[in-house]
This record gives sequence, C-alpha cells and structure tokens, in this order.
Amino acid sequence: MREPDTRSSLTFIWWMIRQQGSLFWFGLVISTIWLVPQIIGPWLVGRAIDTGIVTGDTGATIRWVLILAAVTVVGALSGTIYHTVIVREWLIALYGTTMLVTRKALQLGHVLTRRTPTGEVLSISGSDGDQFGALMEVSTRALSQLVAYLCVAAIVLSTSVRMGLLVLVSAPLLVVLGAPLLRPMQRWQGVERSRNSELTSMATDIVAGLRILRGIGGESTFGGNYEAQSQRVRRSGVAAGAWLAGVEAVGVLLAGCFVVALMWLGTREVALGRLQVGQFVSFLGYGLFLIQPMRAFVEFAQKWTRSLVSARKAVAVLGQRSPWVEPTESVAMPYAAPLVDHVSGVTIRPGRLTMIVSAVPDDSAALADRLGRYLSSDEEALVSEEIPEELKGRAVRRERARRAALRAEQAGRDEERGRQAWGVTVGGVDLFEVELEEVRRRILVSDASPQVFAGTLRQAIDPHGRLTRAQAERALHTAAADDVFDALPGGWQGELDERGRGLSGGQRQRLVLMRALAADPEILVLVEPTSAVDAHTEARIAERLGAHRAGQTTIVITASPLLLHHADDVILLEHGRATAGGRHVDLLAGSAAYRAVVVRGEVKAAQDRHAQSVLDLPPSEFPAMQDRFTTRFSEEEAP
Repeated sequence: MREPDTRSSLTFIWWMIRQQGSLFWFGLVISTIWLVPQIIGPWLVGRAIDTGIVTGDTGATIRWVLILAAVTVVGALSGTIYHTVIVREWLIALYGTTMLVTRKALQLGHVLTRRTPTGEVLSISGSDGDQFGALMEVSTRALSQLVAYLCVAAIVLSTSVRMGLLVLVSAPLLVVLGAPLLRPMQRWQGVERSRNSELTSMATDIVAGLRILRGIGGESTFGGNYEAQSQRVRRSGVAAGAWLAGVEAVGVLLAGCFVVALMWLGTREVALGRLQVGQFVSFLGYGLFLIQPMRAFVEFAQKWTRSLVSARKAVAVLGQRSPWVEPTESVAMPYAAPLVDHVSGVTIRPGRLTMIVSAVPDDSAALADRLGRYLSSDEEALVSEEIPEELKGRAVRRERARRAALRAEQAGRDEERGRQAWGVTVGGVDLFEVELEEVRRRILVSDASPQVFAGTLRQAIDPHGRLTRAQAERALHTAAADDVFDALPGGWQGELDERGRGLSGGQRQRLVLMRALAADPEILVLVEPTSAVDAHTEARIAERLGAHRAGQTTIVITASPLLLHHADDVILLEHGRATAGGRHVDLLAGSAAYRAVVVRGEVKAAQDRHAQSVLDLPPSEFPAMQDRFTTRFSEEEAP
C-alpha cells in the first residue's frame, strides 16, 4: 500500500477512494444495473397498461410482462454481485486503515507514543476504519442513485414537463432544507468521536493496570470513572442522533410531500386528458422509487460528515514523519570498542559488565535512551486531536490550527534532533553516522516495562526461531525463570496470555530478561531488570548474568547491591553527569553520595518487593488482607 495523501481530510478521503481502484467503478456500474428494473420498471408497467390492458391486446400485455420479468431477473443477479462488491469495498477500506496505522506505528516506533495518545491510535484503527468502509459503500450507492434519479427525471420530462420539473426540484430542495442541520450534527459526531477516544484510552489503562488496581482496591474508583465517561459518550451519541434524526425527518417529510404533489399533479393531468392511465401509474411508481434516492442522499451526507471527522483524526496520526534520517554515507560501527556518552561523560569499556547508579531515575532512563538512539520520553510532546467541547465555530478552527502547529513544532524538534550528531560514540563513531537498523541490531535496550505478547513461550523469547534448545535453556537459567517454564502446560510450546496475564509481575520481568539475553546483542542495556523479583531470585540472576555475558558489553542500570556486587565497573550519576567510578566495594567505602543512593535503593527495593508480593496474591486473599490493614490502622489511630 502506498503512502496516503495526508495534506487534508478531503485529500485523504479521495486517496482512500482511489485505493479501491477499478473495484469502485465496477461497483458503480453493477449498482446502476441493479437499479435498472426500478428505473424502467414503472415505464414498462405503464406501457403494458396503455397498449395491452386498456386496448384489450393480450399479446401486447404478455410481451411487456415478459420484458419486465427479464429486466427483474437481470436486476436480481446484478444485486447479488453488487452486494459482494460493496462488502469487498468496505473490507478494503477497513483493513486498509488498520494496515496504515500498523505501518505508521512500525515506522515511528516509540516516537508515535510520544506524540499521540494511545486511545486515538486505537480508535483510528478500529472505529474510524469502519467509518471509511461505510463511506465507500454509501458513495457507490449514492452515485448510482444519482444516475437513476437523472434517468427517471429524463423519462418523466419526456412525458410531462411539469411533472419532470417537480422531480428535478425535489432533490435540490432536500439539500437546501437539510444543510442547516448538518453542521450541528457534524459537531456532535466529533464530540462523540473525541469522548469515545478518551474512553478507549481509559479502558487501555485499566486493563494494563488491573492487577495493581486490585492490589490497592481501586477497581470501583476507576470503574466509576469509566462508567461516567461512557455515559458522556452515550449523551453525545444521543445528541448526534437527534440531529441525524432531524436530517432524516426532513428527507422523509420532503419525500412524502413530493409523492402527494406528484399524485395531485398527475391526477389533474389525467383529468385534463394530458396523461394516459398507464403513464399516471408509471409516475406514481417513480414517485415511490424516488424516495429511495432521497434517503440515499441523506445517508451519504450523514456518513460523509462522520468520515470527515475520522479523516481529520487519521491525518493527524498518519501524516507524522519519522525523525530518523539515514546518513548519506553510512559508517560501520566498530566492534569491541569503547562506548561513550558525551552528555553524561559515561565511558563503557567493551566486554565488561558495567552498572550505572543514579539518584534520579529520569537521568538513568535518559541515558539508556541515548545509548539505544531513542528519543527520550516527553509527556508534554503528546498533542491530542480532541477539541474541548465548549469551543464552537471559529474557536474550534483556531484551536485545531493551534494543535496542528504544536504537532508540527514537536515533529520539527524531533527531526532536528534526528539529523544532528547523536552524542554517543562507539570507537569514535557517532551513532548518527551508523544506519539505524544496524544500531538496533547491535545495541538492545530492555527497559523496565515488561511487554509480553500472546503466543508460545518459545515465540516470546525467540520470535525468529534462531535459537537451539540449549541456547534457549541457557537464557532461561540465567534469568532464573524456571518457574515460568513450569507454570505453562506444554513447556516451550505453552501458551502465554495477552500481556502475560497468567504470570506475576516478577515472572513477566524475568521473561523479558530471558528474551533480551536470548537475543544475544553485542551491547545489551538492561534497565532495572530485577526490580520486581525477590532477593533470593535476584541473587541468582546476579551470580549468573556476568558469566552468561562474558566477553560482551553489558550495561545494567540499577541501585541493587546484589547486582552491583558482581559488576566489573560501577558508575555513579549525579545531576545527569558521571561523578565517580570503580568497584562497588570501593565506592561504598569512598563515596558518601554513592552510599546514600545505594542504601536508599535497597530500602526502596525491599518496599517494591513487598508490594509485588501483595500483587502476586490470588484475588481471594485481597479481602482478608484489607481487613488486616483496616484493623492495624484502627489500632494505630486509637488513643
């Protein structure tokens, strides 16, 4: 699939139509053929009445009836084909949108989540893709109905100018009367879309943090927030539906008035001898048929406005550019060379187990991002497309323009950063001079958030199927993840749930560590790899990690004494700068700043492990645990 045209909402929708290729035009032709019985059917009935029934000519009557039957069969067959075509059009638009979002997520990677809330991305892939599919279907149908409308108008005009003019005026009158209702309908549909996007984000957060919510008894609070937001979505949907009902009511009212006027005028024409009975019956048939094009035009207007809202959201995401620029002349990254971060002054000697201690977690996280050539996380960089509901008219346009400018400014800063020397060198070669694919292949950063995907255990740690069984078991042993293996029926072929729901936090973290070790990169950066495991398990990991990575560059960001004790080199960061380095025991003896960080980290690690032990309890234990806490707090507060 080619790159979409994201210059505006209209150009994006037109690009979506062009992606249908010849299928769209084939659907238009088949749809028009499907309407042939309804276009010429009333005329054939009129001819059968005037030339057969009225005159008593049985042969003429049978002839016209057979022609009508043949036309009806053709229409029925084409209707079957048309249904197949429109379903295909819908699916191409729906899954095409999903493919576009997936490809953009793969192109931007972590950059996408820096700029756009997750709920918006999910909504584009889901509900907005469905809107584009509905638009493709109704566009084909509305265009064919327009052709049918013009054909019917020509037939009626050739018989009666007055009645033909009535037919021609009806559709433009519907547009004129319904247009004032389209703007508020579009506004409320936009509000509904925004609220639904926020609801999706809330659902994502709740599902991701369900274990923690259960641990602190927060299900009711966050569930209540979700319920309140879902009611806001419902109210906006009802408001949008009310305006939609108004648009459709105008269409039904006008169609009814049109049929009444057509009958009145036709009756007068027959009474004055200007029309034959068969012609009058034909006009009544056309009057009933023309209600269908009018309703199709109303439905097109409704889905067009919804698609414009969806297209605006899609353009905001799909129009983002990657900040990474490949060097004009790439340089190979040296092997077994020192790794230097010039911002912090950290120097990593090759082939050694180096651990970095920082009093400020953000400083060490930023260092890990730089080492892997990632943009640091920035909450202020998130720019939502959701517009406050209280804004209307020009204020909405100004706010939309302001947010577009913010997105462009953020993208410009990212691109400027991506085009500059990165400030991290390997053997004197800056990472900017190396192709990004090679950087990702040779430097692996495993952060503190354990991301686990559904699939088998083997796929989770070896997605490319490159490891031997012995290599996989070696990674499992180093990560002390034997209990993860034992917990899954089927061993390596045991199925993991989405996000590793069946595993504890510590098990998920060790699974991620096992995956990083199995990848066997030249340079491995581990961010707090043991923060969620107990002391006994952490000690085993600490003993095994150095031997597993012997001769390879390994960087661990941690403040755990159990890990630091086994490090070849330890570096202390203060205010983002390396201020001390050496062995763990020497730094403990000679650096008060180092001792303060490590002791504080040890206390925090103990607290984290206690909290994790609570979260790892089965849900049935939570009420008893809460009762114990309540009793304890009551005793402490008693005089």
